[in-house]
Amino acid sequence: MNNPDLVAQYIEAHAHVWPEIIDGQHQVGILSMQIYARGNVLFMIVDTVDDFDWERDMARLATLPRQAEWEAYVSQFQGCDPNASSAEKWQMMEVIFDSSSSASCAKL
Repeated sequence: MNNPDLVAQYIEAHAHVWPEIIDGQHQVGILSMQIYARGNVLFMIVDTVDDFDWERDMARLATLPRQAEWEAYVSQFQGCDPNASSAEKWQMMEVIFDSSSSASCAKL
């Protein structure tokens, strides 16, 4: 997503997320989701229930009302295939520090 106009449209789309999208997230165990932008780099934080499984629960989310329509809509701004899975669009990262956990440790 190297086009500033597409970035602006993506941000604007997320200012008006459809209620069914948020409802679907809650149904699969997503408690909250934040997406941060800096230029064309996006960073997402997802707070979930303890037994949330990214692959399983995001696949389930994709079957809920209006989810596929939303993904197709925002894919035009992301520059990806409208049928791409969440795993294809968002890459998991390793937590190297968490101030809320006494067991935080960086693996360098």
